[in-house]
Amino acid sequence: MSRLLPLLPLLAVLAGLAATLALLTLLARHVRRRGTAGAGLRGALAAHDEMWHGTAADSYHELQVQAHRKDPLPDDRWRRRAGR
Repeated sequence: MSRLLPLLPLLAVLAGLAATLALLTLLARHVRRRGTAGAGLRGALAAHDEMWHGTAADSYHELQVQAHRKDPLPDDRWRRRAGR
């Protein structure tokens, strides 16, 4: 026991770091699943994914393209019909 006593502060720091990383991982999973992230958090998670998970970054960018693809195209047919 006396040999482990000097290592106790190091173990406490490592345990705190592990708990913090676990909580942040759970928060990221919740945010991604529920879509409750704001633009800043979404961007930060996208940057993290781009650095560590290349396929996740590709999926994020593809989802952004699909979201913009749903926007209606600019069309002025209603203006032309109103002028008749």
